[in-house]
Amino acid sequence: MGLVSRGAAEAGLGAASAAVRPGPPDAVPNPIPTPPAEGADPGSSRGPGMVLKAFFPTCCASADSGLLVGRWVPEQSSAVVLAVVHFPFIPIQVKELLAQVQQASQVGVTVLGTWCHRRQEPEESLGHFLEGLGAIFSHKPWFQLCRERGSKSWSCKATHWQGPTSHAASGEDQVMLIFYDQRKVLLSQLHPPAVLPDCQAGDTTASAGGLAAVFDTVARSEALFQSDRFDEGPVRLSHWQSEGMEASILVELAKWAAGPVCLLLACLLSLVSAASACRVFKLWPLSFIWSKLSTCEQLRHRLEQLTLIFSTRKAKNPAQLMRKANMLVSVLLDVALGLMLLSWLHRKDLIGQLADALIPVADHVAEELQHLLQWLMGAPAGLKMNRALDQVLGRFFLYHIHLWISYIHLMSPFIERILWHVGLSACLGLTVALSILSDIIALLTFHIYCFYVYGARLYCLKIHGLSSLWRLFRGKKWNVLRQRVDSCSYDLDQLFIGTLLFTILVFLLPTTALYYLVFTLLRLLVVTVQGLIHLLVDLINSLPLYSLGLRLCRPYRLAAGVKFRVLEHETGRPLRLLMQVSIACILPCSSKGLREPG
Repeated sequence: MGLVSRGAAEAGLGAASAAVRPGPPDAVPNPIPTPPAEGADPGSSRGPGMVLKAFFPTCCASADSGLLVGRWVPEQSSAVVLAVVHFPFIPIQVKELLAQVQQASQVGVTVLGTWCHRRQEPEESLGHFLEGLGAIFSHKPWFQLCRERGSKSWSCKATHWQGPTSHAASGEDQVMLIFYDQRKVLLSQLHPPAVLPDCQAGDTTASAGGLAAVFDTVARSEALFQSDRFDEGPVRLSHWQSEGMEASILVELAKWAAGPVCLLLACLLSLVSAASACRVFKLWPLSFIWSKLSTCEQLRHRLEQLTLIFSTRKAKNPAQLMRKANMLVSVLLDVALGLMLLSWLHRKDLIGQLADALIPVADHVAEELQHLLQWLMGAPAGLKMNRALDQVLGRFFLYHIHLWISYIHLMSPFIERILWHVGLSACLGLTVALSILSDIIALLTFHIYCFYVYGARLYCLKIHGLSSLWRLFRGKKWNVLRQRVDSCSYDLDQLFIGTLLFTILVFLLPTTALYYLVFTLLRLLVVTVQGLIHLLVDLINSLPLYSLGLRLCRPYRLAAGVKFRVLEHETGRPLRLLMQVSIACILPCSSKGLREPG
């Protein structure tokens, strides 16, 4: 075992290559072997002169010279470069590192070729030394990437070695160089699900085809990105985290404490769910009341949210993880807004002011309703009403208003305490406080709801009576069994009584319709206020705040695909493309802002 450095070029590579056995070309078998082209090497599935694709990370464009480490995808004729191994290194330690990464990630990581970045004056022996490394790390094809000093020109070629000790190549293939942002590719989630632990190395999923294999390779090779330049390891690498790993002390502490906290809260939530599912709450009066109260619905929805957030089961796919994150951010925002509301109410003593102002407001509303009913009992808008029915309906509704005022004055000693508990419920979230406010509005306007129900029921009865009597005049009747209108013969007495009833209902209809219209408008006003409150509650519950935050700060996390931009297309030089993660629902960007990596 010898230390390979740039100075070893003068001494030759024979001793180093003799001390280390070259590993297999690739640990990933090709599940779909490609038949060799006519005239190609029988041991190779590649045809002579074919175009290969090399995916190169932009973070390594300025790295020092070294070895290209990555994965070869034979069915796509593509090489995915993951990192660059720098000089000096010991070949056996490089192979041990790759074996560890392969065992941890189930990805066939190997040495693909050499990388030459000529920052200083070029040495004559460097090029021959890099070419000779193919004898130690045998791989077919062997990639040689080079970036010229002081220019943006690149050279890239792939050679096919005849043997491990021969420096003569049987042929060169054209290489298409594709740059990609390693960090964005890793975090964009545009890759198939991870391979299960019991899968063998090299097993590929059915959906890992095309560009999905590139994304899957980068996503599963996180074990290779765990080291940075501050680590005192035997092998020095360059990758997207080589300047320092992306981490936060708070995030690590949260991950460490998430397991026990989630387990404890999941147990508590299961007890609450079991208590709420008790048969006592499913009896008719209670079940009817729970179904009508917005507070119960919101508490049930909040319980479902917390159960999903603190579940100990891992998310199966990125969509479920995004849903969990959206729910968590929504709950945190809801609780924060509720605490702000509670602080504002208690700081300015608004609860006492609301309790003192509630009774005068209720009296004022009752007086306005009494004036409205007295206006209806007269000649509203100059209309001629049926005086007897008008007086009966007016006095009936005035009595209900009197009962409602008595109910409000009876509850006046407890109003401040009730409002204080309502304000305290804001600790559970602003949506809970808004739901309680909606229920309070429903209780305070219960008399208006009763007026609407009475007027609607009376109006519907008259409409149904008029439609039945109208069929009587035409010699028809409604067949209840067959659910249709049939012909029927009526005698003289039936027609006479039907005519009298029809005339009475027609003359009483305007009075009933006017009361129904007025109370429908009042009910519509209350429903509009409650609808606005429920709309705000639904907006807080369902707004994807986490996704919106990612869309503004890290849009590549919401990737919809990839797009390619041409960086260089000149005769005699490799075609260079830039692969960018495209964002869903955005306008196409122009190519003016494109910059060459490095």
